[in-house]
Amino acid sequence: MSLSVGIVGLPNVGKSTLFNALTKKSVPAENYPFCTIDPSVGVVAVPDERLWKLSEFSKSAKTIPAAVEFVDIAGIVKGAADGEGLGNKFLSNIRETDAIAEVVRIFEDENVIHVDGKIDPLKDIEVINLELILADTETVSKRRGNIARDVKRGDKDAIIEDAALSKIEAVLQSGKLANTAEVAKEEMPIVKSMHLLTMKPFLYVLNKKAGAKNLDELKDERFQKLMKFFEDTKAKYVMVDAGIEQELKDLNPDDKQEFRKSLTGKDDLSAEALAEVDGINNLIRKGYELLNLITYFTTGDTETRAWTIPRDSTAPVAGTAIHNDFKDKFIKAEVIEWNKLLEAGSYAAAREKGLVRTEGKEYIVKDGDVIEFKI
Repeated sequence: MSLSVGIVGLPNVGKSTLFNALTKKSVPAENYPFCTIDPSVGVVAVPDERLWKLSEFSKSAKTIPAAVEFVDIAGIVKGAADGEGLGNKFLSNIRETDAIAEVVRIFEDENVIHVDGKIDPLKDIEVINLELILADTETVSKRRGNIARDVKRGDKDAIIEDAALSKIEAVLQSGKLANTAEVAKEEMPIVKSMHLLTMKPFLYVLNKKAGAKNLDELKDERFQKLMKFFEDTKAKYVMVDAGIEQELKDLNPDDKQEFRKSLTGKDDLSAEALAEVDGINNLIRKGYELLNLITYFTTGDTETRAWTIPRDSTAPVAGTAIHNDFKDKFIKAEVIEWNKLLEAGSYAAAREKGLVRTEGKEYIVKDGDVIEFKI
């Protein structure tokens, strides 16, 4: 399934550098505002050790990972909602994505200009979010105006829609993102149909820089305020050093590990500890989670593949990731957890032990399931 995360932020916070690190696709990343005029799109493999273990288990000829799409979008400035800078283009491009990764600069470096002339990560977030809020406020207000006549004459659907939108408008006018509004389940289709920018899930990407003055390392008050904001809003964030990650992108895995060890000053880091300092892989995983996606697997000697589906999908719906016909022709699915399959040593042994289950149309697929569909 094709779902995308839009990489947004003020000019010169490291968006394109981060995109370069995420993909091997070349995009402009010069130290110049608005260098990324058209969005660049990169399809990025989701790191998942389960896939490779299953591939080795099955001695598969081919291994295909799950993927998530990242879109590098032109920098936004104050006044974007009124068309300042490349505001209109920015808003149009971000509207087409499914989630937002907002890059926030947390380093000071006099050689890298900041559009406001000073580093204040929380203020940067407020500037971007305000522009998105203003754009959404205009969208909601316009829609309420369009249905006002229907509401007055007692149209039931219009009254329900207006009530839902009034909740969103009140939240937006208080300076908060639309995704913080308390919307009833039956109102969600109405809200989703508006394609509001601030209804999308957000992930804040805190960009550091090796050798610069990083606010987190300095325990700077600006960083403490940022952490308080995340705590108060329950916002998700991940930390990266986009410049370092870009340098590492072409190295082989062993050289990457040695480089990361040198950065931490520790030679005895476990694989888990090294994974924790891998900013790009953490970002990709977080992006995948942000889209509320999970992975199931098919495996055999021909191919081991990770399939992407929305969380809480039934088995027939999950099957459509492979082919649309699977939903209507679904009979049953043979399911086993990936780790139990590996522990059993073979499919035959897993069946003998009763580890392979037969599931029907109502089964909710779990992350990490290995499935064989019967149609």
